[in-house]
Amino acid sequence: MKMHFIIQGVFVIVGILSIAAALFNWDWFFTSQNTRYLVNHFGRQWARVCYAILGGLMIFIGIYFYLTVRAALPQ
Repeated sequence: MKMHFIIQGVFVIVGILSIAAALFNWDWFFTSQNTRYLVNHFGRQWARVCYAILGGLMIFIGIYFYLTVRAALPQ
């Protein structure tokens, strides 16, 4: 069961990184090959909004599954 908690922690950390990149407009993040498609097609501002939303979803998913797994564990 510990692996579940590690994966959920990774979800939260990646979500925080994505939101931080969107808020602080990190150049290294938005010039990487993985973000280039969104930046080129929708502009940097919309890419920042998309990554902020994705980061929030990642944090929500990590917390949701943490609570779900924790509730399923025997007391």
